[in-house]
Amino acid sequence: MKTEDRTGAAASTSAAASHTVDRQERFDLIRGRLGLALGPLAFALVLVCAQGLVWEQRALAAVLSLVVIWWVSEAIPLAVTAILGIVLCVLVGVADEDTVFSAFGNDTIFTFLGGFVIARSMTVHGLDRRIALRVLSLGGVVRSPTRTVVAFGAMSVLISAFISNTATVAMLFPIGIGIVRAVSAISTEKGGPDLHGSRWSTALMLMIAYGASIGGLITPIGAPHQLIGRDLVEEQTGKTINFVEWVLLFAPIVLVMFAALCLILLRLNRPEVRELSGAEAYVAGQRAELGPFGRGEANTCVAFALAVVLWTAPGIGSLVLGDDAGPVTWMHDHLTEGVAAILAASVLFLLPLAGGRGAGGRRAARRAPTLTWAEAVKIDWGVILLFGAGTVIGSLSSETGLADTLGTSLADHLGVSSLVSLTVLAAVAGLVISETTSNTASAGIVVPIVVPIAAAVDVNPLIPGLVATAAAGYGFMLPVSTPPNAIVYGSGMVPMTKMLRSGFVFDLIGVAILVAGVLVMAPLVGV
Repeated sequence: MKTEDRTGAAASTSAAASHTVDRQERFDLIRGRLGLALGPLAFALVLVCAQGLVWEQRALAAVLSLVVIWWVSEAIPLAVTAILGIVLCVLVGVADEDTVFSAFGNDTIFTFLGGFVIARSMTVHGLDRRIALRVLSLGGVVRSPTRTVVAFGAMSVLISAFISNTATVAMLFPIGIGIVRAVSAISTEKGGPDLHGSRWSTALMLMIAYGASIGGLITPIGAPHQLIGRDLVEEQTGKTINFVEWVLLFAPIVLVMFAALCLILLRLNRPEVRELSGAEAYVAGQRAELGPFGRGEANTCVAFALAVVLWTAPGIGSLVLGDDAGPVTWMHDHLTEGVAAILAASVLFLLPLAGGRGAGGRRAARRAPTLTWAEAVKIDWGVILLFGAGTVIGSLSSETGLADTLGTSLADHLGVSSLVSLTVLAAVAGLVISETTSNTASAGIVVPIVVPIAAAVDVNPLIPGLVATAAAGYGFMLPVSTPPNAIVYGSGMVPMTKMLRSGFVFDLIGVAILVAGVLVMAPLVGV
């Protein structure tokens, strides 16, 4: 009977997951079709109706309207919309092709490339999974439901500081599912509750997703939208925020956010059981399958360590020696983040895996590198296209004067006149837009608008610009808000009502922490 009960429970969970995925697909289909029609309509209306703007501003506003609608609705792939948008800028005469396409020579492009290649090597050689299982195997962690949730959250936060939130969740999600299944099977055998649809499993899944979304904020390379937003802020303000300054600014904020996240999820989804029987055996089995620490993992650690040293060297040099010291000046001029990322990533193609001997005992003519080009090209190239498009639109907004026009107009209508009120507005705008579209698109939409508003009301644009960038990574209420949300929602363990409730509460508290944290920390860090 108990076997039949477990089979029935598993079937119910599978059916629930399938039903939620079907609803999600229908929503995405309707959203996409509506956006596909509204985008060209908005483009035409702006061209016809915005007669008060000079042609370059009017044409750019029309392109921006089309791009924003298609990004929000995801009518076509985001990267395709990005390419189309910059091509339209040339076609309708916003700027010439050399000006428009020059954004793809930006240093941040190479920071993306190098970071993505290193993250790819971690995945190929299983280094990220080994780290996660090692943390879970620490004494007593997975015996306690509370400690398990917190441990998964801590891993999600720390890993996503260096690789994308989607990759982080894709790695932790199967481990979490496996633990839930192992523990649930033992629980039902002993006459206890089926934990597949429990409050504890909901908290675990949401912690994996939300932790990855907030953890990326620790470093500028933790999420693509942060590099996009930072680049836009730096371009429009003339102020450079290096790797160390970013970490000093946001790491304490993320620490407070993580503590708040643990309290919120465990309070709203209080675990039904006090002990997780079988979880330790499952983790031990998974670690045994990994085998010994390999050469590929060791080489990836070398490349990653090199990247961190090179990224932080200019900032640490400034703190220790001062900005005017000769070596520090040289590093700021020549050891950019893009250069550092490519140097570190190149190591993966130079360091060989363990070599063997060929026929007759002869050493093989060529040993395989840690990462092959065939493996490296599987990185997310679409994000790079999104970055280039966001940079183009942001630059053209300033060059054509559209940013100043929008900033002055919005400042007058919204009545914002202080740093605090504008920073709150930036956070709310980034949050609301990120609930319905990708984080990268959100940063590209919000930052070019917020910074000119700050300039129009004569306040420091750096703080609201950084807050808008960070808030673009929020979006905790809906499955469509972020890929991590969609992944855990598809498990069938996260009812929509619980995601809405938990996400709404954390949105409010998270925005408050973000705004207060940046306003307090920015002067201390010197940003």
